[in-house]
Amino acid sequence: MGGSMKEENEKVQTAQNAYALFLGCYIPTRVPSMEKSARMILNRLGAELIDIENASCCPDPIVVKGIDYRAWLALAARNLCLAEEMGLDILTLCSGCFETLKTANAILRDSPKIKEEVNDLLARIGKEFKGRVRVKSLLDVLREEKDAGLRKMVERPLTGLKVAVHYGCHLLRPSTILNTDDPFNPTLLDEIVEGVVGAESLRYRRKMWCCGAGARLGDPELSLEVAREKLNHISSAGAQCIALLCPFCQMQFDMGQLMIKRKFREDYGIPVLSIPQLIGLAMRVDPDQLGLNLHKVSATPLLEATGLEA
Repeated sequence: MGGSMKEENEKVQTAQNAYALFLGCYIPTRVPSMEKSARMILNRLGAELIDIENASCCPDPIVVKGIDYRAWLALAARNLCLAEEMGLDILTLCSGCFETLKTANAILRDSPKIKEEVNDLLARIGKEFKGRVRVKSLLDVLREEKDAGLRKMVERPLTGLKVAVHYGCHLLRPSTILNTDDPFNPTLLDEIVEGVVGAESLRYRRKMWCCGAGARLGDPELSLEVAREKLNHISSAGAQCIALLCPFCQMQFDMGQLMIKRKFREDYGIPVLSIPQLIGLAMRVDPDQLGLNLHKVSATPLLEATGLEA
């Protein structure tokens, strides 16, 4: 009897810590360091990550949604169906994918008429949306582990490191659906930086501004100006690095610094780290294993300042 109960408990524990991992398009092709570091952190937390096979683009919550709302919903529903067939909640690493999948999930669950219309489309490929899974962001999982598993894994707090946290747009809004944090005064990333990593999370002007990446297709000049102004405030605050969760924002600030240097002759030299990379440094993980060597803006000054050279 005792053995059977133990086996049952182990099954429940496995089910609670297993996720259908949705990588989206941008992370595998442009920011593999985010995937690599996130997998490392989540594995150490005991999470089981099972890749969703044959997943498509989420699709993105700006372009596709604006061009064809019905197609946006149907494509998102197909990805949700794949997770339903696995019997697992979806875990997203990308903030844009999180917004799309969680928003679509809520719309389809709350509107029987829209759900029926989308299922009519899905029936052509043998799929049916049932609304049986939840969509979680990486921040959701880190929040759940913040006061337990994450703190215990930190071997060397990054005391004295000055960090500029960037929340971005898609992690927080629409707030009534995503329920991530206060959309106007969020604190969760700051709490991880200070309470887990042991660094200082800076207050700076325009902290809640968009990175400008969303304007890149329509107005590249404006996109670069928005990033430039935000980087100026981050630099003025004395930040030694930027910490964020969105891969699109990471590319905007990382590659964007090179573009700004080329066009305006302004060299900010501020490394851009994903939150799992920052946590990994506090866990004494080799910087190259976290993918810091793949960034456009060198992290060497940051590593030297904190005594974390590879």
